Amino acid sequence: MSSLTVDAVTRTHVGLVRRRNEDAAYAGRYLFAVADGLGGHTAGDIASNTVIDVLSAYDHHADSADLTDALGQAIHRANQTLRARVEREPELAGMGTTLVAMLWSGTTVVVANMGDSRAYLLRKGELIQLTEDHTYGNLVAGAADVPNLSEKIARFLDGRTDGRSPDLTPRGLHPGDRFLLCSDGLSGVVPVGVLRDVLESLQDPEDVAERLVSLALEDGGPDNITVIVMDVRERCSA
Repeated sequence: MSSLTVDAVTRTHVGLVRRRNEDAAYAGRYLFAVADGLGGHTAGDIASNTVIDVLSAYDHHADSADLTDALGQAIHRANQTLRARVEREPELAGMGTTLVAMLWSGTTVVVANMGDSRAYLLRKGELIQLTEDHTYGNLVAGAADVPNLSEKIARFLDGRTDGRSPDLTPRGLHPGDRFLLCSDGLSGVVPVGVLRDVLESLQDPEDVAERLVSLALEDGGPDNITVIVMDVRERCSA
């Protein structure tokens, strides 16, 4: 009998411009997540770490059919926690964070995102972007025809309950798949073709993570950089 397992490596760096790292990440057994506190907002680091702390409690096995509900509930709980914290500490009003997360079981993974942190899948040499950046340019119908449309993030976690919700996308898992979760400190700096080449050419996920962070720094490191590299492999048991 065979089953799948996921090995993960996480790296984060403050970058060369920011004074503090407002990214937060979690890599467990079943759940993986990157949150990027919003630059220019109050306490972005508190927002990202709060969300990751809540999500980490959901790092346990769930039936494949329940993954979407479980991850959705985790994100809902994280948003409620942000709201409760702002109510207790009004000086934190305005804090927010992006989020990209994955929860897997069996041969299925669900990917969630809010904002512009990204998830990629390398499968058989092809790099697939699994998430869409939640910028106004991507979310507004006929955006190409709207003059001076902001490219700012249109959807993120900040404790409000105005109907903004994450995209939740299920996919199948296969041995040999390699996933990348990252903040825009990587994806906004390093071209996608370079990402693909690194993910494909280096075997050790630790080497991949180190190289990706180094590339973002070589290109100026204008933002915090966080990456999680995940390899799916077959685990055989008697």
